Amino acid sequence: MSSSSSKINGDLKIPFEDIESATNNFSDENLIRRGGFGKAYKGQLLRSGQPIDIVARRLDPEYRQGKKEFLMEVTLLSALKHDNLVSLIGYCDEKGEKIIINKYETHGSLDRYLADPTLTWMRRLEICVGVACALKFVHYDEQRDFSVIHRNIKSSKILLDDNWKPKLSGFELSMKNTTARRHRLFLDRLSGTIGYIDPRYEKTGGVTHKSDVYSLGVVLFEVQMRHHP
Repeated sequence: MSSSSSKINGDLKIPFEDIESATNNFSDENLIRRGGFGKAYKGQLLRSGQPIDIVARRLDPEYRQGKKEFLMEVTLLSALKHDNLVSLIGYCDEKGEKIIINKYETHGSLDRYLADPTLTWMRRLEICVGVACALKFVHYDEQRDFSVIHRNIKSSKILLDDNWKPKLSGFELSMKNTTARRHRLFLDRLSGTIGYIDPRYEKTGGVTHKSDVYSLGVVLFEVQMRHHP
């Protein structure tokens, strides 16, 4: 096991050959999107004898992110369990490959439906409430000894399952700290997506949980403004 994955639950480790087979050798037909982490491929993986639809996000060294982001996402998703968070199936860290495997969510990401008239107002409200619940849990839960600032809340990071339940994803840029320090301001390089980033964070480099709340507000604005009853 590599040094970057030594802090991760070894039971989640999946051999590269299994992921390669599940995605048809990372074929273009299985490619569903490109992002800041790299390319994401749909596939079907056998786990405990049962087929699971998955998304395998394959880190590309030419993209902006690296092993720090890989380690952050895997460690957080292996520890955070909530109905409105994306499910981590496992990871691969071998043969120079770093791959995160999540459960495939049937309806894809929210940004695809913002202007879709079939996404009803009630369903939009339910999605927004679900994301708010996920963010509340991520920021603080009394059963957990750490707190998380997501730093990349946007509509494309909100996945929708077969029942349209939202699943917050994209924890590679997150920051983790103790619950006792969760209200403090943290100075760090700017991370996130222009248009969703808290202007105060963008101007000063200081980020708090309120920065996530600002980004969620942008999502709420998108959901409302692009709804056509």
